[in-house]
Amino acid sequence: MRVTVLDTTLRDGAQAEGVSFSLRDKLEIIGLLDSLGVDYIEAGQPSNPKDMELFARNPSLNRAKLAAFGPTVRKGMSPAEDENLQSLLATSAPVIVLFGKASLLHVDHVLRCSPSENLRMIEESCRCAKNAGREVIFDAEHFFDGAKENAEYAFRCLEAAAMGGADILTLCDTNGGEFTGELEELVACAAKRYSLPVGIHAHNDMELAAANSIAAVRAGARHVQGTLCGNGERCGNANLATVIAALKGKLGYELGADLSELTRTARGVADIANLTLSPAQPFVGRSAFAHKAGMHIDAVLKNPATFEHMPPELVGNQRRTLTSELSGRTQLLDRIRHMAPELAKSSPELSALADTLKTREKAGYAYESAEASFELLARRQLGLYSPFFDLVYFKTFSEQDGADTVKASALVKIRVGGEERLACGEGDGPVHALDSALRDALSPFYREVRDMRLIDYKVRVLNPQEATAAQVRVLITSSDGTGIWSTVGVSTDIIHASWQALSDSVEYKLAGGGRT
Repeated sequence: MRVTVLDTTLRDGAQAEGVSFSLRDKLEIIGLLDSLGVDYIEAGQPSNPKDMELFARNPSLNRAKLAAFGPTVRKGMSPAEDENLQSLLATSAPVIVLFGKASLLHVDHVLRCSPSENLRMIEESCRCAKNAGREVIFDAEHFFDGAKENAEYAFRCLEAAAMGGADILTLCDTNGGEFTGELEELVACAAKRYSLPVGIHAHNDMELAAANSIAAVRAGARHVQGTLCGNGERCGNANLATVIAALKGKLGYELGADLSELTRTARGVADIANLTLSPAQPFVGRSAFAHKAGMHIDAVLKNPATFEHMPPELVGNQRRTLTSELSGRTQLLDRIRHMAPELAKSSPELSALADTLKTREKAGYAYESAEASFELLARRQLGLYSPFFDLVYFKTFSEQDGADTVKASALVKIRVGGEERLACGEGDGPVHALDSALRDALSPFYREVRDMRLIDYKVRVLNPQEATAAQVRVLITSSDGTGIWSTVGVSTDIIHASWQALSDSVEYKLAGGGRT
């Protein structure tokens, strides 16, 4: 059964707190979504000048259709008189998404018009867009709340859109307060009542948006709307990464989206939106197929189906076994087999590595969150590693002027082979300055460090009772644009701990790391 998908990251997703897209951002996201294979990309409201500029670009798409979004005609106006409706028609978008009220509460208190006038507004708006040769999707705003108030009127709103020529009737849980069972009943009723495809647009105010969207499809909906990373106004929209993976990967519905591109696309969209994709996000998060408990890992290595509901490769993700003091020898052996294939479970080297790992974890290191540092630790322990550079010394300086402006600089002197190099870096803080100086010192020897950047920096105080003398753990996440890796440092000196994590990050990259 075919289900179409509309992504509204650029419209509803842009209404999330802290999210703002430039024109370039929008074009990049459109390219990613088109490559993924969604059916519709809702690019915004042309009444907004930035969005109108986007539509004027008329981006070339291979698989998706660009959709323009806007309200039905205003009360007392004809479609020809309404500027918002005419701005939709002024675009070259082949699809127009019109939203209209399906709740008498909103008709009375927001539109302040008669119920019959609202029905006229819906029907004439849809007919105008349809007569202009566009595909029309009608979003029945507040449909589920409206059906509780007056079911007959909510359905009459859908009928008005159908009479106007709408191609898809989307039922919107605009406030995100609908329970799954009640939503299923209304979707099933609408799907039986109309020959047109019925859609679902769910918000996440009760953390049910994905579940409700999946339930709606099982009840007869053939169109799903949401945002790829779940961002949106208030608590967000239905997370399409979850919905797509569940519908196509687990339930077997026919969707245009390429599941193998799902993880890459979700992470790419999150990066452009400057959002932190939760590691625990289903299907596409870094922890979605991560295993830590020794017994779980042992079982997964024997048969992945024991603790995984689907192969991670199906959605473009990968299995990860986390290294910690809970790790058994079987897991450790599996983690280092690619670097020491000759080791056996009874090898003394493996036992020594396990002991070192426990000692380091007791000292505050956390290798489950810093797999790159673990790999370097293992290689050093097994005598399989030669450093790419040696530190001669580093110094950091911070100063504050009378305007409370803080400036930081760092000197780093390193040795590569027999050659020494001194470099200076400036930054917003000492760690930023250290990073800049280290890469400047190394770039004449290793050009690849120029592609690196820090994308996350976390500090945790391990023994706060020691106040300013407390030990801290620093976790650094780095990227080269294709891969992401994390490293760790521990010390009573935050700069020293940061240096450990920073230098590990560079060493891992130079050793051929940088794989996700």
